[in-house]
Parts: sequence; C-alpha cells; structure tokens
Amino acid sequence: MVSGNIFHCRKNSWPPQEYISKSTLQLFDYDSSAPPEQAWRRRLNSHANLLKEFRVTFTEAIKMVRLGIRIWSYVREEASHGRKAPIDPFTRESCKPSASQGVPLGGMGSGSISRGFRGEFRQWQIIPSLCEASPVMSNQFSIFISREGGKKKFASVLAPGQHEGLGSSRKPDDQGISSWGWNLSGQHSTYHALFPRAWTVYDGEPDPELKISCRQISPFIPHNYRESSLPAAVFVYTLVNTGKERAKVSLLFTWANSIGGSSHSSGDHVNEPFKAEDGVSGVLLYHKTAKGNPPVTFAIAACETQNVNVSVLPSFGLSEESSMTAKHMWSKMVKDGQFDQENFNSGPSMPSSPGETLCAAVAASTWVEPHGKCTVAFSLAWSSPKVKFVKGSTFNRRYTKFYGTSEKAAADLAHDALTHYNRWEEEIEKWQNPVLKDEALPEWYKFTLFNELYFLVAGGTIWIDSPVLSSNMRNDQDRVRELESAVVKETEDKMSDRKRTVVESTTDSTYDSAVITGHDRADEKLYEDDDDVGRFLYLEGVEYIMWCTYDVHFYASFALLELFPRIELNIQRDFARAVLCEDGRKVKFLAEGNWGIRKVYGAVPHDLGTHDPWHEMNAYNIHDTSKWKDLNPKFVLQVYRDFATTGDLQFGVDVWPAVRAAMEYMEQFDRDGDGLIENDGFPDQTYDTWTVHGVSTYCGCLWLAALQAAAVMALELGDREFAETCKRKFLKAKPAFEEKLWNGTYFNYDSGSSGNSKSIQADQLAGQWYTASSGLPSLFEDSKIKSALRKVYDFNVMKVKGGRMGAVNGMHPNGKVDETCMQSREVWTGVTYGLAATMIHAGMEEEAFTTAEGIFLAGWSEDGYGYWFQTPEAWTMDGHYRSLMYMRPLAIWGMQYAINRPKAILEAPKINIMDRIHLSPVIGGYSHNETGVRKIATKAGCFSNSVFNCAC
Repeated sequence: MVSGNIFHCRKNSWPPQEYISKSTLQLFDYDSSAPPEQAWRRRLNSHANLLKEFRVTFTEAIKMVRLGIRIWSYVREEASHGRKAPIDPFTRESCKPSASQGVPLGGMGSGSISRGFRGEFRQWQIIPSLCEASPVMSNQFSIFISREGGKKKFASVLAPGQHEGLGSSRKPDDQGISSWGWNLSGQHSTYHALFPRAWTVYDGEPDPELKISCRQISPFIPHNYRESSLPAAVFVYTLVNTGKERAKVSLLFTWANSIGGSSHSSGDHVNEPFKAEDGVSGVLLYHKTAKGNPPVTFAIAACETQNVNVSVLPSFGLSEESSMTAKHMWSKMVKDGQFDQENFNSGPSMPSSPGETLCAAVAASTWVEPHGKCTVAFSLAWSSPKVKFVKGSTFNRRYTKFYGTSEKAAADLAHDALTHYNRWEEEIEKWQNPVLKDEALPEWYKFTLFNELYFLVAGGTIWIDSPVLSSNMRNDQDRVRELESAVVKETEDKMSDRKRTVVESTTDSTYDSAVITGHDRADEKLYEDDDDVGRFLYLEGVEYIMWCTYDVHFYASFALLELFPRIELNIQRDFARAVLCEDGRKVKFLAEGNWGIRKVYGAVPHDLGTHDPWHEMNAYNIHDTSKWKDLNPKFVLQVYRDFATTGDLQFGVDVWPAVRAAMEYMEQFDRDGDGLIENDGFPDQTYDTWTVHGVSTYCGCLWLAALQAAAVMALELGDREFAETCKRKFLKAKPAFEEKLWNGTYFNYDSGSSGNSKSIQADQLAGQWYTASSGLPSLFEDSKIKSALRKVYDFNVMKVKGGRMGAVNGMHPNGKVDETCMQSREVWTGVTYGLAATMIHAGMEEEAFTTAEGIFLAGWSEDGYGYWFQTPEAWTMDGHYRSLMYMRPLAIWGMQYAINRPKAILEAPKINIMDRIHLSPVIGGYSHNETGVRKIATKAGCFSNSVFNCAC
C-alpha cells in the first residue's frame, strides 16, 4: 500500500463546490444525485478546442518515404477489396478531433456510443472496426418548464447553444433541429465524470428556480460477466424546485434512427412504439445497416410512475417533406408538454426514404411542488446481436446469451436498465469506494484511474458468447471436422521433437493458400466453465485497427486482470493456441518490402487479426513480427503473472506447452551463446520505429524476467527439467546483461555503437516491473533498480517541462531529448504509467506519482491538451498527439496493482522460489523429455478441458 498522504497539498483535486454552489449540492444530497467529491469536471460552456495531430520531421520523412509509398499502395489495395487497412495514415476523418469527449455509454463488447461532456452523442462504434466520430445533434435531452398560472415558461435543449456541431448558420424557417430552443449558455452548468457514471448539474439553467441533476449510469461492474456486457445506459434526472410555485416539468429525449455518419439517410428504417411492464414505455428504432452488416435496433424509453406520465412520438423528420417535422414536434412540446396517448397505438412507421432522417421522441412529464423533489428516469439500449467481420465470420454477442437474438431485445434491455440501475450503482460504489476514500492517494489519481477505463467500452470492444471458434461460427462444419481429424501428433511429442504437423486446407477459400499447423482449433471444451464468459476482443486503438495487439496488451492487461480476470485468462488462452499454430500464407512486410509467412509456429502473434480475428492473425504488416524480440517474453510474463495472481491451475495446464514453445523459439536469437537474445538492427519490438543493435535494455530485461518466470512456472507445474534449463540460462544471461549494458548509473539503450546506444530509455526496466508484479525475486540488486529509476526520473521526467508531460521515451545523458526517431522523442502515456508502477514496486512512491501526474496534467487537466476520454498513445513536447483512444494508457491499473497486490503475490517474495530449482549435472546440453507435460496432466486431472490433446 502507499504510505502516507502523497501530495496532500497539491491542487489537483477539484472540490465540487468550486463548480456548484454549496446550497445546490445540499439539495442533491440524496439518491446519488450529487456528483462525488472525486470526479473529473468541466463547465458546459468550456470551449472544445481542436486537437493537434503529430507531424514527422523532415529527416524522419526522408527516412520513411519508401515505407510511406508501400503503405499508400497497401491502403489502396485493401480499399479495392472493400476493406479498411489496419493502419491508414492517409485518410482523415471529416470530423476533426476536439477536446469534447465524456464518459461512453453501455457495457463492454456490444458496440459503444460516447457522450461528450456537453451532452452530444458521438463516436459511434456499432459496426466492428468502424468508428463514426461526428455527433448526431438531433439526439438530445430537452426540458420544458411552466409555472402554475403560466407566467413563467422555459423551453431549452439541455446542451449549450453555441455548439460547433450545429453549424454556424440557422435559417428562421428551418424545419429541422435548429428551430429548437438552443438557448442554454452552460455558464452555470457543469459535467462531472467518474467512469462508468457521469453527472450533469444545471444550477439554475434554464429556470433559475429549478435545480437539475442528470446522472448517466452504465453497467460496467467488475466481476459481473453478465450485466457488464449489456448495451444499455440510464439517465436519471433529479428535479428540485426552489421556487414558491408548482412547476410542471417535461423532459424530452429525442433520437435519430442512425448509427452515425450518413447512415440515417440510407432508407428503409422503421420506428415503432412499445409498452412494457413496470410502466416502461418508449420507441423502438429498427435500423437497416448498409453493406450487408447485421441490423441494429435502438430503444429509448422512460419509466412511468405515480407522479410521472410518459408519452411518445414514434416518428418525426428534419425536413419539410416530413409529415411531422422537428419544428412541429418542438412546438407541440412547448404547448402541451407531452404527446398524444394514441401514439402508442400507431404501430410501425412507414420505412424511411433514402435521404430522409427518421427520428423518435419520448417525453416524461411531472409536477414538482414548491421546495419539492422529483426523479425521472430514461434509458437507452441498442441491440445488434450479430457481429460480422469483413471476411464473413459471424458471431453472437455476449449479451444474447441472456436476451436472445430478437430485434426486439432492445426493449427488454431498456426495461431492465430502468428497473435494475439502483443495484448497478450499489455495486459500482462498493467497487470504487475503497479507492475514493483512501486518503493516501492523490485526488487526480483517483478519478483518472477510473476514467481511463473508458477504453474497455469505447475501444471498439467485442465480446461474443461462444467459447470457441465452433463450426456454426465459421459456417463450415466440414472444415472444422477436417482440422480435428488432421491433428496427428500429441502436444508432448510436438514439444519434445519440435516437429510440425502440416494441414493443407482445401475447403475454405480464405485458407486456400494457408499452411496451418498446431492443435485443434475448434476444441469446444477449451473454455467450458460453470459459467463460460465467452471471448473478448479490443482494439489497439480506433486508428490502429488490430484486435488484442499483444505487445500493447502487456501494458493494458492489468485492468482486465484486476476487474475481469476470467476475460484476461481467455485472452491468454487465445494467444496460447496461436503460438502452436502456423499460417503459411505469404505476406509482404512494408518496412523493407520483403515477403514472409503470416504466422510462424512458436512465435507469439502481434495481434489476433482485423478482418477475420482468431483465424487470420497478424494484421500488422509493417515488420515481420516473428522476428520481434519482445512478444514471446511478454507472453510468458503475462501468463505467469496471471497464473500466480489467480492461482488457476487449470489455466497453467492449458497454456504451459505454449509457454515452453515460446521460450524455445527464442533460442535462435541467442547467437553468441551467452544466454541473452540479441536484437537485429531494426525496430524489432513495440517501439517499431526505434532501431536496436545487439543486446537491448528493453528486450534483454524482458528476456531475463521471462527466463525466471518460465523456470518458476515449470517447477510449479512439474516440468523440472525445463525449470533447470531456464534457470541455467538465467544464471548465464544475467551477468552478461549487466556487463554489456550497466554503466554504473543506468542500463544503456543497447550494446551497439550508434549515436543513441547510451540513451536513457524510460522503459528500460519493463521486465523488472513484471517480476515485481508476479512476486518473483528481483532481477537486479535494489541499488541498481533504484539508481536506474532515479536516472529516468531526473532526466526523462523532470527535464521535460518540469515533469508536467510524463516520461519521454529516450533522453541523452547530456539532458537532451533523443530525437533518433519519432518514437524516441515521444511521451508514451501507457509507458509512463508502467514506469510509475515500477517505481511503486521499488518503494519510490513520490517519484511514481509525480511521473504519472504528468500524464494527468498534459492530458486531463483544464490546462492540458484536451485528451480526456481519448487518451492517445503518444504526444510530443509541443502537444501534438499520435493515435487517439489507445489501449496502452490502461496501464494506470498497473499502478493500482502495485499499490494493492494480491495476497499470493505479496507473500511470494518471502521465499526465493528460484532457490528451489536444484541444478543437476548436464552432459551434452539438455534433453527434452515427455514426463514433464504428463506430470502436469496427472496433477490437473487430464487435458480434457484444454486446447491441447491428451492421451491419458
């Protein structure tokens, strides 16, 4: 645990009373309607400044010209096949990125919609890999207020009137949304975010005598694998009348039949009113997607109570041709505050025509007594039960396990959200309170920790209900049986003989040229459990469209391990399966223009694919990642950390053969026999523009840690011979590493003789981070660890704008930023959080929080660059970002893991488990045997629940 009160004098806590009057806060002090003290805040009239994208220098551009030409050609080739390249630096979004994001809606893996801090719904990610950033401005909450006697009336959209999404020109005779009352200034209205909830407080706007709190709630509930998959959100309005007269208040929720972009104009969309149980009623909006994508159904609803009356308008349009225009709808609400009850009997609307926008509205009306309070609740749900990838694979989303695949499931989701949200909030508060009430933690850290989790919803996540790639998912039962029957070697034989069984595909055109080896790709028992949690994908970033990018997952995975550990274990199983497979299709690598095979046996893939995940891995094709030096060690380290943290023996059994294969694969990179792996003079690791020569501090440290982790895991699973092998290599490699890289103060960037070989790399102790996180003995003496971290802190952190930017990746020992390449001069947000976690493990708490605070200051603070809820991969000294909404910043949960390590990890250092590995005499090197794997099988019962076949 963190000792003492870190930075107790720092300002970076924003008490709500600085944004809302104390009297207003007291009025909302019930039913969770007041925002918590620990929340990220903005005034609604804050300007959403445009963000500045990174630029390469002239020198970098010259170096990258050939790569740029090859990428441009590849992007065009993919587009000709109707596909989007996973990395496309040439296509720009029509909506320029701005500092406007807020907490996204819904649970994980069922499509997402973000909501800006000023109330606009944006960043639509319903279709896999497709992100429509522009807001749909007709999706709004509005309010209509009239006092008894009719003397005072107010009608306003609950979003600032000066909004760039509305455009600059408004015609007085417009029949669309510009005819609505966009008269909220936002000066006295504030937004408060603590993911997965957000509060918007209108302190006397638009009615000076009415205080309004709207809290947004989504079902992101750690360890709850059912409700955390639901595509639904609730908006609970608390109304407090401070006047002397009764107030009739009508709240209006409008929604367009759209999934963002121009999808509203494609035609054939239909709206239909519905009434459910418990007073829940609303409108279903059936959206027919383009390009053969599965349909989407939205539901907007409100809950009728004794004091609240609900009415609907199933359809209205934005043009003069509409039978009911947006202007007429607004006029109706201004006059009556509600719609006609007969609308519930109208049935489905006529399908919309191409070019027409079809919208719906739900109104909830109530009387609020003088000095009285009232609550009105709305819900939004969407149902897109099928996930279809570009190359044809189709899956059912996780929530369909509980709600089915009917297009009307959206109504049930909207109903359950309105009837269950109180319980959701109780569970969310129970989860968050220990952190929020920990006085030893800085205030900025508390809300940044939770708010960075936005990515698990808005990061293009997909969660399917099927445990494996079963035959019905592939629509090709014969092929799956063919793969099953074609496996002719047992796992033990593969691991000892290192042979490959080659299976040629002849039935699936996707694999006509494929060479696929390894074990059964459709073993339905792999993921079975008392309550199977399905399979999970999330993007590297909304600009880098690759699923579960593994070198980045290394940093981000702490969040899943902490909050949804069974998802984390299943991701590791996916990669374990991948290690033991080979895909022989030829791929052109764009950095050098050379060709190689897509997936090599024994190599950990860079990612699980883009257009056909799980089947077509390694969508990344800049470099040949089978030659990368960090992926395999990262796999071993993550697997051991997860194994040690969860204590799941079956998981260890499932993945062990892949761990051993991954370690043996790396032997080829130890070319001088010193036990260390060498880099190959190109960017062969996660820093994929930063060249490495010889032994590198980053990959070498990861390798040392992986040797230790593999040795200990082998011992714990009964493979004693391999444990001895790894220990021997470790004992040989460690002194070689220190001799080649330790310079008395820190570890040099690499052992080469280039101009940056002596650079100070922020990430030089990544392997030690995982060693400490896994309860393993430290790789180096404490004095060396602290010396290296102190050097990074003094140079990479504090020499960059006084520590207000995070840690720059590379710094020369003369105090100048290493500008060898684009990435050496960047601050990587996730790496900075990982560095801070390493410092916490080393007992350098103050340095850790100062380091991480730089990310908060540059990205999240009011004086920062505006990266909230879209934290990028990187930024430069002048505030230019690269790759918004990126996976790696989830590494802040590595800090929390370091603060609150599991009991098993805390107790592990008491015994140096490496000392339990006794080395036996070796004659002629080491020999492989098959007893180790069989011992594991006996220990766990059998391999019946494993991806690996067993002959017990």
